Amino acid sequence: MSWNDWREHFEANRGRPLPPVTPPGDLSPALVAALVRSLARFQVGEAGEGRIVRQIARCRLAGVDADYRRALELFVAEEGRHARILAAAVRALGGRLLATTWSERLFVFGRRLCGVRLKLLVLLAAEVISVGFYGLLASRLPRSGLRAALEQMCGDERAHLRFHQDFFRTQAARGWRRLLFRVAWNLVGPAAALVVLLDHRQTVRQLGAGLGATARVLARLVASAGRLEAATTPGAGDRALAGVAVRS
Repeated sequence: MSWNDWREHFEANRGRPLPPVTPPGDLSPALVAALVRSLARFQVGEAGEGRIVRQIARCRLAGVDADYRRALELFVAEEGRHARILAAAVRALGGRLLATTWSERLFVFGRRLCGVRLKLLVLLAAEVISVGFYGLLASRLPRSGLRAALEQMCGDERAHLRFHQDFFRTQAARGWRRLLFRVAWNLVGPAAALVVLLDHRQTVRQLGAGLGATARVLARLVASAGRLEAATTPGAGDRALAGVAVRS
């Protein structure tokens, strides 16, 4: 696989100004408090992935070249941009940023538990969660700068998901490697969805989405991500992911 298209995709996204995050003016105090809690937690998770870039730079994996390493570096920078957007959103809602959370520590533990491939598998799970929850928030909030910013980040995360899927297609093309990927994903993907659903259950309730409906959406996203369908361009397949909407 050539990683040139992904490098160009991320380079084209560089330099975008941060979007305005003005929240809707008619949110209830309970919903504002729930949004602050959730967005602050996602902000911590988006804030730092620099370690994986350094590890990829040192390791030698089949299918990984200079374009992939550069694309991964730009992906991490784009996640940092998301962290800045979320920080601005938390402040706009009158909240405070967090240093860490129990769920973020669990994701970090998972990333550090084993080698580079497992760390990237945990990142794949994080992208699934981001697509699901940013999409949920954007679909339930009134038109506003905050909703538009969440929609933009959701689009970015769908591309990130495809990027990591492409990596695992090179590493687990067929045979026992594909079977090993599926076994690992069937452990990591659902576990990540459950952790985040529990951590953000109050926000789901305040949005009126329903825990059961949200769990089913996350389950569909986990299953879709694990199939590793081929995409011919960085944006291919995004409409299919975007169509997995929360239905209460």
